[in-house]
Formats: sequence, C-alpha cells, structure tokens
Amino acid sequence: MSLAARSLGLTRDVARELSMVLPRTVAGLNESTGWTPVSPRGVRQFGEGMLDELVLSGFSLMDRGPIAVRPLNSCAAAAEELSVLGIDRAHAEPQPLRVHEIRRQRIGGLAYERMTFEHDPALPETLEAEGLGGSARAAVHLLRHRDGPRPWLIWVHGAGQGRADDMLFSRIDRVHRGLGFNIAMPIQPGHGPRRGHWPAYPDMDPLGNVAGMMRAVSEVRAVVRWAQLQANVVVVSGISMGSPVAALVSHLERQIDAVALYTPILGLNAMIARHLGRWGSTRDGYRELLGSPVVSRLTSVIDPLAVEPGPPPQRRLIVGAWHDRMAMREPATALHERWRGELYWYDGGHVGHVFSRRVQRVTGRFLQGVVN
Repeated sequence: MSLAARSLGLTRDVARELSMVLPRTVAGLNESTGWTPVSPRGVRQFGEGMLDELVLSGFSLMDRGPIAVRPLNSCAAAAEELSVLGIDRAHAEPQPLRVHEIRRQRIGGLAYERMTFEHDPALPETLEAEGLGGSARAAVHLLRHRDGPRPWLIWVHGAGQGRADDMLFSRIDRVHRGLGFNIAMPIQPGHGPRRGHWPAYPDMDPLGNVAGMMRAVSEVRAVVRWAQLQANVVVVSGISMGSPVAALVSHLERQIDAVALYTPILGLNAMIARHLGRWGSTRDGYRELLGSPVVSRLTSVIDPLAVEPGPPPQRRLIVGAWHDRMAMREPATALHERWRGELYWYDGGHVGHVFSRRVQRVTGRFLQGVVN
C-alpha cells in the first residue's frame, strides 16, 4: 500500500473516531445512572466521559493495522499447564532484587530516582518455550526520604503510563511529603522508558499478555521484598491495568500491610476484546479467540477474583468510577463482593478520578489508617 493510501486511510479513521466521541459519550452516560446533564456536576461528568472516549479512540488508532490472530491450538498447551498449576504454583518465587543502577533525576521541581535491575520471572515451561520468558531490565521510579524506616507505597501504574511525569499528574508527592511515605513506582514492561524494548506488553497476543502480566507481578514482588528491608509498613496499590498486578501481589506476598485498587479491571484480554468492538467485524477473529474456553483457562492464573489478599478486609480499598467508560463499573463491584473491605465510588470517569481531590482524601485517610 502506498504512503498516500495509508495517509488517506488514517485520515478517514481519525475522522470516524472523532465523529463518534460525542455520541459514545452521551450514550454511555445515558446507560449509567446519576447523570444530570444541566448541572455543574453533570457538565464535569460529561467532560470526563468524553476524556475516556478520547483515550479509547487514541488506543484504537494506535492499533489500526491488521491483526495476526494467534491460532487457538497454540494456546492449548499453556492453558493446560497454567490451569493445572494454579496461581500459587504458576508464579515462581521472585529472585532477590540486585540493583544495576540508581540515577538521581528531576522533573517539574520533583526530585526522584530511577533504579534499574535485571529480572527473570521464571515463567512456566510452555510460556518459556514460546520465547516469552527470560531476563529483562526492569525499572522503578523512587521517591525516598533520607531517614528510616518509613512506610512504603508500591504504586503500579496503568496502561500508557510509567513516565516520570505521571508522578506529577497523580500528585503522588502529597503522599510522599504530606504523609511521609517512600514511593516506588515499578515500570511495567513496554511502558515509560521500557517502551520499545522487549518484551512488548500489552499487545494483541493473549499468550503474550498473560506472560507480560506474570512478569510484571514478579518484578513488583521483587520491589516489595527490597522495600520491606527498609520499611515499617508496605502498601501496594494499582490503577487500571496495574490493578490485577497489585491484587495478585497482595495475595502472593502475604506480609503486605494493605492493598488499594483504583478503577480496576478483571481481565486484560477481556477488556481489549470489549473495546475491539469499536472496529466492527474487522476484529471478530480476535474476539472469538478471547472468548474461548482455552483462553479462559489460560488467564486463570492472573484472575484477581481468584485470590484472597493477605491484608485483612479493613485494609483493602477499592475505588471505582461510576461513569467509567474504559473498565466499566462491573470489576469494582465484583471485586468488592469477593474481597469486602471499603468500596468508594467516584462520580466521574476512569481517567478523571486521578485528578479528584475527593479520591485523594479517601486515599490519604486510608493510608493514615494503615500507618496509625
């Protein structure tokens, strides 16, 4: 295909996506409850719903090329092995974190450190055989006080995040300076400074997505154990695509003191499949693959509904977004029914909750309760 034809196709796709943002926003809010359009609150909710739709459109346009659908039979061996192993045996004990390098850096007046380390998650044999295992250079952003021991917050970011400026947008400095926490933000594979480096994650391969999340879980567990050597309290939190990682870590690392999930998702592959519907029938083959019993068995080892966190219910927080157009409300509801603990509903969208002062107050109260 010529450059001109590709450019014309991209222009058409962009125009189509942008033309659908408004009707999708209105339809989504109308499907929900609690939206009063003619009010300051309703205008804010509309804006946050539109922001969700714009982000989804951006992801769609980034993945506009043809998809090579993995044959179902190539997932069968891994699905069999993982379903037999179960969560506790599929996730190997993480190697001790051995620091490769720590660099002092600064962004927007915020001083932080970037730590790197080599890590091999020791994935199950069938995933290793697919070339999805092996060592990779992991990275983590750090905000540390000079004295200690201190409480630590291990914050697992969402899709498309992992850059240093995410610490500014999330106002994580308030937790660092205001509450006295040290902060570690492990950078998930394929994100932030790891973007463009092996392994790619997430992508359109359900096998690769399972392996990628298992790798992220192993890396975060290594960071948790490293932080515990200099901590009096360790809290693990995850936002969006980071929420199942945090959930699994809170189960596998039983000594964690508290866990918090924000706008959680249940299944990465299922969430991708839901939004592939925006492209109509062109993604039917992939959606059929994700809906198969084989892939269901494959993803059983990264299912947050199948785990029980180590911290007691009073030290579990779930923050859902009532008008979430990306993860939707169902994951927060299902997790709360399974986990109990505190459920807080933010009355806006998936992206908008990051900027909410009410969510920040809920988080601050929760963290203070863990420390006191």
